[in-house]
Amino acid sequence: MGNARDALFELSDAVIQMRQVQSFAELSCAPAFRRKWPSVYEALQDGRPKRNELLRLYLSQLGTQERLVLTGDHTAWSRVWAETLAGRSYQHQPDPIPGHRPVTIGHGYSTLAVVPEMQGSWALPLLHERITSQKPVEAGAKQLRQVCPLVLVRPISLWDSEYGCAAFLSTTADVAADKLIRLRTNLCLEGPTKVRTSPRGASPKHGIKFKFKDPTTWWEPDQVLEYTDPVFGVLIVRIWKGLRFRQALEQLMTVAHVERQQASGSRRQPKILWFGWVGEEPPQHWWNLYGRRYPVDHWYRFAKGRLHWTLPLLSTPEQGERWSDLMPMLTWEAWLARDIVQDSPLPWQKAQTHLSPARVCQSLQNILVAIGTPTRTCKTRGVSPGWPAGQPRTHRKRLEIIRSEQWKTIRTHKQPVLPGQKPKRGRPKKDSAPPHA
Repeated sequence: MGNARDALFELSDAVIQMRQVQSFAELSCAPAFRRKWPSVYEALQDGRPKRNELLRLYLSQLGTQERLVLTGDHTAWSRVWAETLAGRSYQHQPDPIPGHRPVTIGHGYSTLAVVPEMQGSWALPLLHERITSQKPVEAGAKQLRQVCPLVLVRPISLWDSEYGCAAFLSTTADVAADKLIRLRTNLCLEGPTKVRTSPRGASPKHGIKFKFKDPTTWWEPDQVLEYTDPVFGVLIVRIWKGLRFRQALEQLMTVAHVERQQASGSRRQPKILWFGWVGEEPPQHWWNLYGRRYPVDHWYRFAKGRLHWTLPLLSTPEQGERWSDLMPMLTWEAWLARDIVQDSPLPWQKAQTHLSPARVCQSLQNILVAIGTPTRTCKTRGVSPGWPAGQPRTHRKRLEIIRSEQWKTIRTHKQPVLPGQKPKRGRPKKDSAPPHA
């Protein structure tokens, strides 16, 4: 765990022991944290967790001959009022209130996790990193490229509709992993390249358009299946092979149109789902594997609610990254202890046979008390010298929010509003003269 490893290790044990805290400094009140409360912040200031070594340690706990199921996603650490925090940008954050924009201000984090079970809420993160300058799609592709060379058997990766784009397929074209992606219902793909009909001109590069919203553009599917699923009921699946994005002509996909007869047709239970498979020959009923992607959403709720991931109000992005590096380690610690802990439900909770991550953390503190800690006893540093005499104090500099290049382009095309005029919506015409003319 690098520098300040003793303080970081005790801080991780304190997270397990403290189920509910109101502030980050309250973690120092845990029995496992034998230091004073300033060491909670000093551990994140001086600590240097080694991500690559932790990644290899996580993979060593898995079976080498099994085909892993990976899932990737990203979430936001909201810091709306932290005006002096560097690296803030607009991030997507779902809002349950109708009509509200799902946007917040803070840091985005990309996660690549292993889903070890067919059913359940366990997701074991391998990488949990802050998104700096690149887009979430680029961050997910980078993490997939980093993990796949360390895996012996070709894995299957599951991705949401945000990653169903030409940029993601082009970036991960040479990565040894099969990709199962949920596709948006308004996409327009194309089929194989058109046949050349004229000896003149260049050879055709594109194929016939295949619009998801327009069934008249669909040709006869390569395969049609109708069966009864024990969970989703009657399913009608139509499969087309050889579809592709216009911007990624070399990345051929096998596309499945899944129609659920018993679904209500709401946002949570859509009747029509589109899936794409990119890679080697897919297994039978490969679209059912997408259900194993959702544990990563459960892990985000577990990290934010039980592991207190978004609780501290840290002053630098580096401190937030070091604190975030502890989240995968705590999850793996709970996963490895799930078979030896004894369920300790609260008086209003029911007993469980298959323990969830939060229930394991609730019972793990009994084991921590029994086995002790490998950290060394803390040493006193003496009296702090305090603030140097004669040195003036200054306020921290307020930093601007990082905005995308698309937003900057739109802002540069807006006309200035003169006194007494109302702002006009939309972009100015190309033939209009500049304001200073």
